[in-house]
Amino acid sequence: MLPHRIGNWSLSSLQQRLVKTGGRLVKHARYFWLLLAESHLTRRLFGAMLRRIESLPLPTG
Repeated sequence: MLPHRIGNWSLSSLQQRLVKTGGRLVKHARYFWLLLAESHLTRRLFGAMLRRIESLPLPTG
């Protein structure tokens, strides 16, 4: 069941929105990786960050 406000979207408009959102994610991911490369992040510190991310609770709903 879709929320009421997007229930009447066409397939093409939904595809456009997904592509636009995916483009934003890729852009932010590239920026994030550049920041990591510039910060001299060690493998140990990166592993600790990943473990903390994995321990976060999953959203429900």
